[in-house]
Amino acid sequence: MLTQFQSVGRALFTQGLVFSHGGNLSIKLGEHLVITHRGSTLGFIQEGDLVETGISKNNRVTPLASKELEIHRCIYRNTSASAVVHAHPPYAVALSFTESEIVPCDLEGQVLLSRVPVLGRDAVARLDDLAGEIARLLHEYRVVLVRGHGTFAVSQLLEEAYYYTSALEQSCRLLYLLKTMGMTPR
Repeated sequence: MLTQFQSVGRALFTQGLVFSHGGNLSIKLGEHLVITHRGSTLGFIQEGDLVETGISKNNRVTPLASKELEIHRCIYRNTSASAVVHAHPPYAVALSFTESEIVPCDLEGQVLLSRVPVLGRDAVARLDDLAGEIARLLHEYRVVLVRGHGTFAVSQLLEEAYYYTSALEQSCRLLYLLKTMGMTPR
């Protein structure tokens, strides 16, 4: 399990999809989940950076978990996901300020994601207020984007949720470049 967290965390960090202490990862284990520690550096995850706690109940180590624990819990209670990747991909976050949804223009993005909804359009929303909406949309979509903040991607494996996050960022890079060239993707 540690090696899964390390490889995905390192990939997110080296690809610039999270900053030094941003983002978080979790997996579901029955009625429990393992989530990265509050403030951990995903690029350099160690055994002490993982916290196991209940999906519905707290335990003595719960306060050490990522500050987005409640969103992960809500996703696990309301979807069939077994893995969640939360990242801060810069091109996706930049486009979240101007778009109500991301519609990839590249073939891989279209096949994998079709479209990605953007939540919190009126202002940079409080994440805990969006937990239910994030979980609801993750029934239909593999990734959702929170305006001005980042992405939540789900799958049965951390590696696959990372793949969706990476594919979205690549699509957003292309969309951004097309916009700066004054072109509208068709």
